[in-house]
Amino acid sequence: MTDYVLGNATRDKLKRVSTASLCTALFKRGLRNQYIQEVGPVAPKDDNMVGQAYTLRYIPAREDRNPIEVFRDPNHPQRVAVEQCPAGHVLVMDSRKDARAASAGSILVTRLMKRGVVGIITDGGFRDAEGIGKLDIHAYHNRPSAPTNLTLHEAYDINVPIGCGDAPVFPGDVLVGDRDGVVVLPAHLADEIAEECAGMESFEDFVLEEVMAGKSIIGLYPPTKDETKANFEAWRKKTGR
Repeated sequence: MTDYVLGNATRDKLKRVSTASLCTALFKRGLRNQYIQEVGPVAPKDDNMVGQAYTLRYIPAREDRNPIEVFRDPNHPQRVAVEQCPAGHVLVMDSRKDARAASAGSILVTRLMKRGVVGIITDGGFRDAEGIGKLDIHAYHNRPSAPTNLTLHEAYDINVPIGCGDAPVFPGDVLVGDRDGVVVLPAHLADEIAEECAGMESFEDFVLEEVMAGKSIIGLYPPTKDETKANFEAWRKKTGR
């Protein structure tokens, strides 16, 4: 658990940076395993997903514990997670990288959307994926999957440290998702990485303009020439970046 609260300034910065830039910033700090593997958007959205993690862990289903009747239980962990995930957060599910059964479907995801949750992630699958893709909520999964989660998964723990797509996710970590995928920012690093990457995005936009104008990448990317640094500063003044 963490006492960190994602502020609006950091959220706004992270809305404008790529997961690629964030992964580079994490790598500089020795963190190599924060990108959620084999997970992509159900449907691309125009903006980034940014929110703190609220987690749900699935374990392998044991047949005598997971008949369809378990959904009658008002304390079923999957249903409780949907009702307790805070607004502005992201529900992150450890489905053991197994998409043969669904982690959730369109009704549960719609409920999350109506409650103000900004995103949902699983390293498994979603049923009703087409419908989920049309909702006004960010959703990331491995692939569509029709069978109910009960066939393979038992929802077991809520808001505990989990693994999702081989990435460690602690409650309160900051999830950022773009059209490529999702990266996990440790909560204590989120503010400084957001600030650093805001500058990185500006520099990369400058580099792309230079490359499109025919410039060589040698000395430009990375900026090892004094001329590049001077040109970048002039570009920033010109563009207000």
